[in-house]
Amino acid sequence: MSHVKHLIEKLSREHILTLEEYLAIITEADQEDTAFLFDKADALRRQTYGVDVYVRGLIEFSNYCRNDCFYCGIRCSNRNCDRYRLTKEDILSCCRVGYELGYRTYVLQGGEDPHYSVDDIADIVSAIKKQHPDCALTLSIGEHPREAYAKWKEAGADRYLLRHETATKSHYDSLHPEKMSFDNRLRCLRDLKELGYQVGCGFMVGSPNQTSDHLAAELLFLKKFGPDMVGIGPFIPQKDTPFGDQKAGTLEQTLLMLGLIRLTLPDVLLPATTALGTIHPQGRELGIKAGANVCMPNLSPVSVRKKYALYDNKICTGDEAAECRNCLSNRMARIGYRVVTARGDRIICK
Repeated sequence: MSHVKHLIEKLSREHILTLEEYLAIITEADQEDTAFLFDKADALRRQTYGVDVYVRGLIEFSNYCRNDCFYCGIRCSNRNCDRYRLTKEDILSCCRVGYELGYRTYVLQGGEDPHYSVDDIADIVSAIKKQHPDCALTLSIGEHPREAYAKWKEAGADRYLLRHETATKSHYDSLHPEKMSFDNRLRCLRDLKELGYQVGCGFMVGSPNQTSDHLAAELLFLKKFGPDMVGIGPFIPQKDTPFGDQKAGTLEQTLLMLGLIRLTLPDVLLPATTALGTIHPQGRELGIKAGANVCMPNLSPVSVRKKYALYDNKICTGDEAAECRNCLSNRMARIGYRVVTARGDRIICK
C-alpha cells in the first residue's frame, strides 16, 4: 500500500490528520490513490446517509451587492451586471412551486443588498415558515451584525450558509477589497453557531493565489470549527471581474477535497455544487460519488437566472423548476443514488 493510501486509511479511521499529512495527500495522490479515497468517502457517507441525496430549492432573490469581491460577477462595481430583485410575493411563489415538487428546504441566497432591511428579511422568513411550517429555511446573504442574525433566527430561519472563502488571512486579503475583514467573516460564523443555526461554511478550490498549503489548512480549520454543512466548488472566472483572466479550479482537485472533507467530517452535509456541474458535464454525479450528499437545484424564476452570474457559463439557467428537479433525479438514479423528499437535516454520528 502506498504512503498516500496509508494516510487515507488513517484519516478514514481517525478523521483527523496533521497539516503535513493532509498536504502529502493533496500534493502526492495519483489516480489510484484518489480512487481509493473516493471509495472510502463513499462508504463512510453511506454508513450515515445511505444513497440518499438531499435537495435544497435555491432561490436567488437579489443580485445587488454592497461588496466588491475580486472574484464575483455581482460585485458592486460591475456595470455590466443586469441587476434585479425579487419581491416577497415572488419568493413565496417560488416556494409554492418548490413545495409541489417535493422540496422541504429552501435556500434564500443573494448579495448583501441594503434594499432589504433586517425587518424585511425577518418578514420574508416568517412568511415562508408560515406557508410551509414543515420545511427548513436556509439564509445565505452574507455578513451582518449579530443582532440581525438573532432576529432572523427568531423569525424562523434554521440554517445559514456563509463561505469563509479561505482559512488563511493573507489569502483572504488577496481576494477581497481592504474594507472587508477576515476577522469579521469568522466573527459572523461564530455568532451564527452560538445563536443555534445549523451553520455552513466553505471555500473555492483553485482560487487565485491559493496554494496546496492553503488547502491543507482548510481541512484543519473545518475540523476545528465543526460546521453542519460545507460548500466547496471550483473557482470559475467571471469575465467582468479583476480575476476574469485567471485559470479555473480543476475538477480533479475539487473532487479530492470533497473526499478529504467527508473523511474529516463524516456526518457533514456536503453539496455537489452547480459550479462542479459547470466545469464538467457529470460534475455533480462525480461529486456525489466522491462523498457529497446534497444538491441545490434552482427555483428562481427563469427570467432572472442568467442575471445571477457569480461566474461564467453557469448551468441550468434556462430550465423550469420541474425540469431541474426531474433532470437531477434521473441523473442520480443512473449512478445508483436517489433524490429524497426530506428536510435533510444533518444526522450526527454517535
